Amino acid sequence: MTPILITDKLTKVYTGKKKALDSLSLEVQAGEVFGYLGPNGAGKTTTIRLILDFIRPTSGSAQVFGLDSVAHSAEIRARIGYLPAELNLWNNLTAMQVVRYMANLRGMKDLRYALELGERLEFDFTKRIKSFSTGNKRKLGLILALMHKPELLILDEPSSGLDPLMQQRFNQLMLEAQQNGQTIFISSHVLSEVQVICDRVAILRNGQLKEVARVDSLTTADYRAVTLRLREPAPAGVFEALPGASQVKVDGKVVRLNFSGEFDPLMRALSPYYVEDLDLQVPSLEEVFLTYYGENPTNGNNHAQKSGVGAKEMTK
Repeated sequence: MTPILITDKLTKVYTGKKKALDSLSLEVQAGEVFGYLGPNGAGKTTTIRLILDFIRPTSGSAQVFGLDSVAHSAEIRARIGYLPAELNLWNNLTAMQVVRYMANLRGMKDLRYALELGERLEFDFTKRIKSFSTGNKRKLGLILALMHKPELLILDEPSSGLDPLMQQRFNQLMLEAQQNGQTIFISSHVLSEVQVICDRVAILRNGQLKEVARVDSLTTADYRAVTLRLREPAPAGVFEALPGASQVKVDGKVVRLNFSGEFDPLMRALSPYYVEDLDLQVPSLEEVFLTYYGENPTNGNNHAQKSGVGAKEMTK
């Protein structure tokens, strides 16, 4: 596949503050749905603003469609559909007036797809912006971003404020856009959404890229979440000493831990105890994500090393 978006050591330092983005090197391939993950303050929105030339980098560069994001920003933005995290529009205008205005700016004369999007999202074009709930503002933002069928969609927290039914319809719209050859870059912390529609994800922490990997490789992790129910309690030290064991929690007769590698050492450690129940689960994307941001973030780094998929291998 051909990269449609490339950042090379992209860095942003705000005056008197630490780095909001630190040497981000990233590639997004044409035709993929790419998830950009991280909590508030991780640097996701800063990245998007740099790509769109709303702010300038301290160092490094970004290219979109093979064009420099600073030198060719107007040409790039004409080919992009963008939904910001906070959408500020003209309060006294109706939604249809806003749609027509944006269509005129883009040279669009056919609004049939915009109307189709409104129907699918159960959106009322006749209401004024000032009366809109957060969810309705999000719907309008999606319509504005999608209606001209751009080559690249850059969506910042796109499903925020949408109810579960609308989230499902949003997911379907994204998959349809991909089938039509469009590329989608989604900044999100809604991990269930990302797991359903994204091909690859990048995980950002404190402005630094921690991992880029396919969703299926992250969710086919090299460890399992193990829950044991014993007839008699066992000391936590029995499990904490095992190679491959991490995040051991003992609550009476119930033992929970993450375990990687061969299970024979665990089975041997359990031989003195009567096991009433044993449950093994592959971690969800959310659980993998939390290894980077939870109580023990180093587990995430260990996972990245074990899985063999890291930031240096992002182009694979």
